[in-house]
Order: sequence, then structure tokens, then C-alpha cells
Amino acid sequence: MSTIHINELCMAYGGRTLFEGASQRFEAGRRYGIVGANGAGKSTLLRALSGEEEPTRGTVEKGTLTRVGSLQQDHFQYDTVPILDVVLMGLPELWSAMVEKEELLAASAETGDLDVERYGEVEDRFVAWGGYSAEAQAAQILEGLAIPTEVHRQPLSTLSGGFKLRVLLAQLLASEPDVLLLDEPTNHLDIVSIAWLEQFLLTFRRCAIIVSHDHAFLNTTCTHIIDIDYERVTVYPGNYESFERNKAADRERKELEIGRAEAKKAEQEAFVRRFKAKASKARQAQSRVKQIAKMNIETLAPSSRRHPLFRLEARRQTGKEVVEVKGISKAYGDLQVLSDVSFTVQRAERVAIIGANGIGKSTLLKILVGELEADAGTVQWGHEAEPGWFQQDQADIRAHGDSTLLDWLWNFCSDQPTGFVRGRLADVHFKKDDVDKKIKALSGGELTRMSFARLGVQKPTVLVLDEPSNHLDLEGIDSLAAGLNAYPNAILFVSHDRWLVSKVATRILSISADGVEDFSGTFEEFLARTQGQDHLDAAQVIDEDRRARRAKKRQKKAAST
Repeated sequence: MSTIHINELCMAYGGRTLFEGASQRFEAGRRYGIVGANGAGKSTLLRALSGEEEPTRGTVEKGTLTRVGSLQQDHFQYDTVPILDVVLMGLPELWSAMVEKEELLAASAETGDLDVERYGEVEDRFVAWGGYSAEAQAAQILEGLAIPTEVHRQPLSTLSGGFKLRVLLAQLLASEPDVLLLDEPTNHLDIVSIAWLEQFLLTFRRCAIIVSHDHAFLNTTCTHIIDIDYERVTVYPGNYESFERNKAADRERKELEIGRAEAKKAEQEAFVRRFKAKASKARQAQSRVKQIAKMNIETLAPSSRRHPLFRLEARRQTGKEVVEVKGISKAYGDLQVLSDVSFTVQRAERVAIIGANGIGKSTLLKILVGELEADAGTVQWGHEAEPGWFQQDQADIRAHGDSTLLDWLWNFCSDQPTGFVRGRLADVHFKKDDVDKKIKALSGGELTRMSFARLGVQKPTVLVLDEPSNHLDLEGIDSLAAGLNAYPNAILFVSHDRWLVSKVATRILSISADGVEDFSGTFEEFLARTQGQDHLDAAQVIDEDRRARRAKKRQKKAAST
């Protein structure tokens, strides 16, 4: 049964058409991944499906009983609400019954008189909407997203921004909509939570429509890919890898067809030119003129997909030993995030640091580059090791909000002519008119591209990168992998993007509650060594994470007695 249907849908802003002529039935039991360049219209399509935005032309049709749920981004409205209640509010019928039950009981406590008839009606509603199991199910969803039971009764404001978004995701999942709309659901999720979400979607029997820049997530979860390109919406059956092959084959086939049609037209035109003045061939020439007039050769629109060029070079080679880390420990109050971490990085190694959120990965990088001071231990950089630092939040760039792109980048290569700077900006897709934009006007993806443009002109001898693929589209992540693989010296990077880690890393540092596992080899070899314990087996990893947290709690309790 169809859950939602678009017919000849067109979305345009001003004089720019994002896409037109889109028709598709979205079926239950299928998971559709929406892909396309930044600005192509992926989130716009989601807003049209949810009813938040009216189409320029065409229709979005859904049954009267079809429930469409989309991931909210505004968590501030729930700041004072207990976390578990925020999730239960995703079930409005149940939540209204719960609230009314509480109001009736509170009134009874004051007056000593309970409206039994009304209470019975509310209780029936409460039971009908699964009230006695809903709380346990909501708690299970929160646990899956790494929000432990002990905080479920605390207000949402006690969580950080990333964890607040997880609660909103839990609220959406608890509502069990017929059509689930997810816009970048893996943002702010660690690998453990991404794995849990994958497992949830793989067992989701209704319809899911997902915008994501995560190759591995799309490949694991999607049964169909919706490609927004050439101002068209095209649906391909299969996962992301299948889509890439089929799209390339489709483009090649169309180009061949057009090439054959153009060759045939050129042949006809040559015949007309040669024989139009010859009496014996005039009739044939005139016939071919008519054939040429009827030829309608398709023109392929240019792709909206663009691959930036990340030129990551090093000024010089480092010594063999790039950095030695000995006994690093760091705590924030009572929270110990790093404990006695030691390792040495050699020249040309590409070290991926992986693990759950809050485990200390970014803290470790900040200690390495001197942004944070360790409580114990030392960091010793080797000969000619001069790290180039990519900050996850881009705060170092945002601080120069009133500078133009040209002026800001020029500060890092002031000995070069303006043409050189403009060329480097063009590499990362800032056109001629863009270079005078202010830093404060840039999107997250644009800030990421600017950060790599700076690293490109600085030519550091070591790269230290905290979530470098954040805000990049799929083409940008492809280009990032290529740029990192071409870099000649050592790289240390934190990432939750398994595709990027698999393409780049030659060594894995896996940080968990039990400590640091140091594995020399690729991500695939790491998976084989750990028998799939890569954060891909959701049930296994979540169970192990819970056991580790319980063990830590027991140790802390024993130490305090």
C-alpha cells in the first residue's frame, strides 16, 4: 500500500528551479535515501513531503490516516521537561491521556473527590494507546541512543546539544509514524548510536525517507536512492553503491545515444550540403532536410554535483617519529575522560581515532595541539613536525566573521599574488563573486571548505583533524578522502564516518570505557581482528557499552566506600 505520493512536483525559488516533474509513490517497507549536492533540494523535498512547504507546482498526496513524522531541531521548547516525558510527547493521544490522569488525581488529592466516570474514560484512552508499555519502550529507545536510565527523569536542559537532538530523535521514533522523515539523522550521533539507528531502520516496517551524507549509513539502510540532479528527481532501486554504478551507466548510455543521434544528423547535413544543388539528388536532399527538422536530440543538463579540490601538501618531510604521547590523563571534575593514554605516530601513518561521544577523542586532539592542558602525561612532537589543526566547530574561522573570504585566506599566504588566492578559493568552489562574501555569512559546509583551503596554503607537516567530514556533501567527502590519501606525511583524525575511515586510515586507535586499543592496519583489517566489533553490530556494541558503564559505576562506588 502506498503511504505518500508526489505527482509532477516542482520546487523553485525566484528564478531558480531546484527540480521539476517529480512523480513517485513511497511505499511501506522501503527506505529511501535522498542524495544530491548541497543546495540541490534534498531538505526542500522533505519539507514538501511533511507539508511544511507548498510546492511551486504539482501535488503531495497522502491518505487521511497517514501519519508523517519528521525530526525536529528545536529542543529549547522542552528544556524544562523530563527526558522520558519529551519522548512520550511524541505520542500526542497517549500524552494527553497521561496529563489528564495526573490532573484528575491532583484534583482528587485536594478535594478528596475523584471523578470516577471521567477517570475511567481517560484510563480507557490510556490503555488503548499502550500506556502501560509505552514508558518501557521509550526508555529502550533512549538507551539505544546511549542516554542511560539514570538521567531519564532529569530535565532535557541537563544534556548537551548533541544529546538533546538524540532525545528529539527518540521522540520521533516513539511516535511510530507511517512515513518517517529524517534530515541528516546521524549528525551529532556517535558510532554506537549510528549503529543502533541502522538496526532500528532495518526492522522498520513502514516507510522511511532519509537525507544523509553518510555513505556507510545509506549503504546499510536504504532499499532505494532518490537522486536530485540535473533539476530532476530520479529513483534507483538498491543501496548507495548500486546507485552509483547505475547512475554512471545511465549517463554513459544517454551520452552514447546522443552521440549516435548527433553523428546521424551530421551525416544528413553533409549529404544536404553536398547534393542540394545537384538536380538528380535535389529530391533526396529535400527529404533529408525534412528528416533533420524532425530530429529532436536531447540536451543533457549539467550536473549539480561538484567535487572540490582539496590540495593538501606538506612543506617538508618530518622525521621518522612524528609525535610521542606518554601517559596522558584528563578529567573534567569527577568525569575521567582519558586515562594513561600512550602511543607513538610514525611518518606517513594515517591514524583514525574512533569511539563513542564523550569518551575523550576530541579532548585528546586538543591536548596534542596545545589547546588543552593534560592533567598528567606528555606530548613530544618530533623533528620538523608542525601540526595543522582542523577544529570541529570552526570557531577559529568564525571569530573573523567580518572578514571577506579573500582577505581571510590571504592572511595565510600574504607573499602570494591575489590570483593565487582566488585560485585556491575556486578549488573549493568559491566563484569570482563569492570571494567578497563575509565569513559570518558562510554555511557549515562552506566553513569546512575554507578550513581546508587554509590548510592547503599553510602546508603543515602533520594534519590533526577533528571530524573533518562534518557538513560536507557526498562529493565533498569523496574529495576529502582523495586529498588525505595524497598527503605525504602523518595524519591523526577523529571521525564517525566509517566510509572515510575505511578509505583513509592505516591505523586505528579505538577509545572505549576499557581504555585504548591500538591496531596497526586498515579499518577492514580491524573489523576482521575484532570479529566485527566495529560499532557496526549495534546489539553487540550497545550491550558492551552498557556493561562497561556498569563496571565503571561499580568501581566508583567501591572506591567511595
